[in-house]
Amino acid sequence: MRPLSFTHRYEPALTPDQPPLLLLHGTGGDENDLIPVGRMVASGAALLSPRGKVLENGMPRFFRRLAEGVFDEEDVKARANELADFVAEAREAYGLAAPIALGFSNGANIAAAMLVLRPETLAGAVLLRAMVPLSDPPRTDLTGKQVLMLSGAMDPLIPADNSSRLAAQLQGAGAEVKHTILPAGHGLSQQDLSLTQNWFLNL
Repeated sequence: MRPLSFTHRYEPALTPDQPPLLLLHGTGGDENDLIPVGRMVASGAALLSPRGKVLENGMPRFFRRLAEGVFDEEDVKARANELADFVAEAREAYGLAAPIALGFSNGANIAAAMLVLRPETLAGAVLLRAMVPLSDPPRTDLTGKQVLMLSGAMDPLIPADNSSRLAAQLQGAGAEVKHTILPAGHGLSQQDLSLTQNWFLNL
């Protein structure tokens, strides 16, 4: 099999009929970061975990930013399309259904960008500490796609109105969005994991 376009980890499903997970790490993470989270919240699902190709001071990310919370939107678009192409390659190589993205921080932002730019790529998404990735997203139809958004009330990096705006954008495009604000900061808490696990159980 020819090598795929992203460095990645793949773990085959242990339980059939579960949607695969596309695991998307935060800044400075890699393809190993979210494997334990994926196993915990959707045990038995196939796991596909790519490493972001952009380096910021040596730390992998999925797209460039100009400053904290200020994204290079042209790069966001190019990288979201590049990642969507990788998902299509991986689905063919591994025989996968459309995955549900589970992204944290920078990984959640690229997942949100893929939802609006390449909606056919994902069956749904779990967006942990996500921000609006594109200030003027294209019109898209997300009818039938389920999205869980978990934000932190004390998150120093993401203003509350920003995550609420993203939830409203996705809802406006037809997605079924469940947005919960937790008593947490930017890092993940036990509550994030238990809410995500329950969401998967109820899909």
